[in-house]
Amino acid sequence: MSDKLLDNAEPQRAQDPGPDVDGNAAGDPASIPQVSIDRSTVAELERRRILRLQASALLILAIAAVLTLLYVAKVILVVVLISILIAFVLAPLVDLLTRFDIPNALASLIAVLLLVIAGGAATYLSYSRAMDFMQALPQYKARIQQMTGRMRAEAEQIQQTTETVLPSSEADKKTITVRQSSDWTDLVSRNASSVSEMVLTVTFVPFLVFFMLSWQDHVRSASVMLFSMENRNTAYVMLGLIARMIRSFIVGNFIIGIFLSVCSIVVFGMLGLPYFYFLGVISGFLSLIPYLGVVFAIIPPLISDLGHLTTATFLIVVAVVLGLHLIAMNALYPKILGKRLQLNPLAVTISLLFWGWLWGAMGLILAVPLMGAVKIICDHIEHLRPYGAWLGE
Repeated sequence: MSDKLLDNAEPQRAQDPGPDVDGNAAGDPASIPQVSIDRSTVAELERRRILRLQASALLILAIAAVLTLLYVAKVILVVVLISILIAFVLAPLVDLLTRFDIPNALASLIAVLLLVIAGGAATYLSYSRAMDFMQALPQYKARIQQMTGRMRAEAEQIQQTTETVLPSSEADKKTITVRQSSDWTDLVSRNASSVSEMVLTVTFVPFLVFFMLSWQDHVRSASVMLFSMENRNTAYVMLGLIARMIRSFIVGNFIIGIFLSVCSIVVFGMLGLPYFYFLGVISGFLSLIPYLGVVFAIIPPLISDLGHLTTATFLIVVAVVLGLHLIAMNALYPKILGKRLQLNPLAVTISLLFWGWLWGAMGLILAVPLMGAVKIICDHIEHLRPYGAWLGE
């Protein structure tokens, strides 16, 4: 009997968990831990979230404002940047003249005058050769009409085939096209203002170059003084590296352009192209434009021989220009400019796309030195070094 009572009492004792460690019975609401949230902590988190949102919005607005400024003031910025590039090219000549006890201002004036004379001579020679070519162009009139007629016939045949496969309705066929004839005087008058503005803007380049050369020491020291005391040494080093990078970029491109021009002149002369010495220089320097240069470099020699162009000549010209472009981009550029720029191809491509979209043809020319300067700045600023590493090789 007692054993039976003990057996019945054992399950009841197993079902009763008893009091917990704190003395509260299991299942008691008091045993659930209570979490108290400080209202000041919630307010601080909300305030930080709002500050982050405000910082992101301000960053987006700042980027939009900078892009707008770059686009609106592109003429001024392009002229200033071109003047800076030319000043870096002429700086060694000014330094050489100052070694002969010539004042810095006079040496800068001599360098700018030599630049203007060289530019005027190149413009005169280019204009005279272009006028000679334009006078000889009517000789190719029959050839050009034959080529355009054949292309027009092929286009009409493709259109007829398309209409046969996809017949259009009668309403679509009855279309009337009205073209307003424009006189050449109207065209000139519409573009006269833009041309005059461009010429007026270009005339500022020699003056900007002169003042940049004659005041280069003052400008550099004053630019360094704009930074705080602990950052002035870094700013001085960055300016020196940017100056050497730009100078080596321009000189390297000039050397490569001379090499491509000489090779093009030799090949075009062997092919018997008219004005081969003039076309070789144009094709050689056009080939320096990244990616699109090979297309631009092929056009002048093909147009010059349009009246006697054969399939063999076409293939030889394309092969020579393409081969020289590949040699320049893959062999000469890494040897001459690779140590100074140290940019990966993806960064260069994105830079060309961005500055070409923003500034057009001049953006393609200035894209690489601008990206090289950005990389130098990123490499010497602590929190921007990851971006400099991403831009590098």
